[in-house]
Amino acid sequence: MQKRFFILLLIFGWFSGFAQNNEAQGESYYKKGEFKKALIIYQNLNKEKPYHYEYFYKLIAIHQQLEQLDEAEHILVQRLEKRRNPTLVIELGYNFQLKDSLDRANTLYEEAITYVDKKPNYIYSIAKKFEDHSLLEQAIRVYKKGKLLTPDKDYSIQLARIYGDQGDVEKMFANYIEYIAYKPNYLNNIKRAISDFISENSSNENNTYLRRSLLKKIQQEPNPYWYEMLSWLYVQEKAYNKSFIQEKALYKRNPESLDRIIELAITANNDSDDETAKDIFNYIINTTQDADTALIAHQYILEIDTKNADEKELKRIDKSYNELFNAYGKSRLTLPLQLAYGEFLAFFKKDTESAIAFLRKSMKLNISNFQEAKVKLLLADILVLQEKFNEALIFYSQIQAELKNSTIAQEARFKVAKTSYYKGDFDWAESQLKILKSSTSQLIANDALDLKLLISDNKFEDSTQTALKYYAKADLYAFQNKTDEAISLLDKILAEHKGESITDQALYQQAKLFEKKQQYNKAVANYLEIINDYKEDILADDAHYQLAELYNTHLAKPEDAKQLYEKIIFEFEDSIYFVEARKKFRMLRGDSIN
Repeated sequence: MQKRFFILLLIFGWFSGFAQNNEAQGESYYKKGEFKKALIIYQNLNKEKPYHYEYFYKLIAIHQQLEQLDEAEHILVQRLEKRRNPTLVIELGYNFQLKDSLDRANTLYEEAITYVDKKPNYIYSIAKKFEDHSLLEQAIRVYKKGKLLTPDKDYSIQLARIYGDQGDVEKMFANYIEYIAYKPNYLNNIKRAISDFISENSSNENNTYLRRSLLKKIQQEPNPYWYEMLSWLYVQEKAYNKSFIQEKALYKRNPESLDRIIELAITANNDSDDETAKDIFNYIINTTQDADTALIAHQYILEIDTKNADEKELKRIDKSYNELFNAYGKSRLTLPLQLAYGEFLAFFKKDTESAIAFLRKSMKLNISNFQEAKVKLLLADILVLQEKFNEALIFYSQIQAELKNSTIAQEARFKVAKTSYYKGDFDWAESQLKILKSSTSQLIANDALDLKLLISDNKFEDSTQTALKYYAKADLYAFQNKTDEAISLLDKILAEHKGESITDQALYQQAKLFEKKQQYNKAVANYLEIINDYKEDILADDAHYQLAELYNTHLAKPEDAKQLYEKIIFEFEDSIYFVEARKKFRMLRGDSIN
């Protein structure tokens, strides 16, 4: 008996596996458009399992693809004679629609919709079948009926998706808002769903409608999720000060965590909205009971103040750092502040000796290996600033040896390559950069590839490598914040080595330095020269994008910017700027959907 049962199991398993293989083969034929081959397989599968609806509907779809509409109709009518299923009724109606018998099709669609009144549990399957055939108006009617017949359920998210497909953004937003009220924990999903319909431009029609709807909801029922949604909208518009107002309102209702406000402050800071970022960080300092959180906020404020500080302001900032050390001490807990102060002394106060002395004391603290590596990395950077390259290389190499394969070790290897490049040791630099091309950090890998291409493209053109040495020196000047010296040296390259492969690199680097000095017209001239004379070279898309950004953000020439963004879309499809250029082009064109 057991033996017989075992044999039956084997036979069943063999048939099951055979059916699965056939189905996979049939699906493959279907996707490739080989419908005649797919038809044979699905006819057999349908015979084996006549009530397997997936096989049945696929068989109908294949007949329709082969324009065998009478055959599809015959199969559907036969099945409907056995059982009047509403999804089959819709399928038969669609088959009549393909035959241009619209009256008969609509009659069957109406019949299917009436099933909802008798059996509301059919709502989703009927609406979904209408959606499968892009019969969106019928699907909308079914979901709306569902809202009336089954008030305990909610079909707003399905309606929102359909209205989005139809381009009816106002109704889409209204239904998404209704669904948030029904299921607030879906808020993040809905943010993702509508993000493509929102612009950075606050006067955009979609933004305006969503903002008004949310403000109305806050007045009617001030639930936290409406504040959160409105805050999110303001962040999309880069109106961080307005988002801050919403976040404060949220915090007052639930003062458990400042995480959202801290995240907003960092976002505003990263987007160079210094005034708002400082306001938020000051609020955090005045609100938090946590010393570490307050310390982080203090550090951000000092770093913001440092950006454009004059001599008098630098002295005040120096004093503020030391007041913080007096209050919080110097330990592993305040190491981020110590690193920030070391960088401040070296790169802003130009007091490299004091910076090195201060950081050497930090290394003597009871800190982790990773923290020590962070200190060594900054110390080495400062030694490069002083042009003490060999000493810097010792620190970078120690990090590589002590924390092998870590991201900070890879960063140290890149800095070894960069330091060797500054020294003019291009072969050693290139050997290190080859290793870094496969770095786990995409940013390091990209920077390594860019520098490797610069060296390999230019080191053989001139046996003395004069132009490349000048360029590396200009790069070092830029790192040392000696902007005028860097610009002058790049001028020398452009005068003495014009036409060589390094020319477009020199023009691009100089343009970035002009931007730093806010000499935008000079930067424009450089970008235009690259676009006009080096349109086939590697920096062509970079020049287009950076020039578009200048026109868009600093020179109030949106039409010129739009043309350049459009050029990136159509001529540089593989560019890293493609997605951003398309987004900004559509925004400047005034599209309602991004």
